Amino acid sequence: MLSFDPDWLLHGTYAGWLWQGLLTSLQLTLVALLCALPLAAVVAMMRMAPQRPLRAMAAGYVEGVRGVPLLAHLLFWYFGAPELLPESWKQALYEHDVEFAGAAVALTLYAAAYLAEDIRSGLRAVPVGQLDAARALGLGYVTAMRLVVLPQAVRTTLPPLLSQTLNLWKDSSVATVVGVGELMYQAARVESASFRSAKAFTFATLAYLTVSLALTALAALLQRRWTPGGA
Repeated sequence: MLSFDPDWLLHGTYAGWLWQGLLTSLQLTLVALLCALPLAAVVAMMRMAPQRPLRAMAAGYVEGVRGVPLLAHLLFWYFGAPELLPESWKQALYEHDVEFAGAAVALTLYAAAYLAEDIRSGLRAVPVGQLDAARALGLGYVTAMRLVVLPQAVRTTLPPLLSQTLNLWKDSSVATVVGVGELMYQAARVESASFRSAKAFTFATLAYLTVSLALTALAALLQRRWTPGGA
């Protein structure tokens, strides 16, 4: 029978591993989200651009990324991409945290493809007259989208954007396969060192659940306050 021992989670080497893993998972999620959002906004605007080549490039990126599993992206950016760099760059990368960097790039590009489609849906929901009026005032396409259309679209797309953030948090667990010291990696490390598999993975499960519920609550709060028609 599994007995709960709070002291085991608050003190000692194993507790330090688990809490460090949770912190690394949160850092990885935050870095990927902050990088993915601006990239997704650019891709979404490219998909609606008047120029066909820009639309084709953006569509190719979205479909290409979404058509490949996240694990394949992760393995490519960790094992494959560094080998394409100049030798000096590759050595500098391997001297630092290449595992975290590879995972962050993979999660950023993967999340941006999905976020871009959510943002594009929001852009299409903004009345076309808003863009036409901005262009009539002399604003260029990019400036009009950035200053007039995109801020309105963000309010509409807030719920799906927060949903994708929740998916990104859970997807961060895949980074364990390339040795990133995130939560699942540290739980497995504790299990191997102490054979306390039930306690280690119970901690990991509850940590993922707690953060997921916090993000869900935040999404509900922001939806009520910011989105059109919110209570």
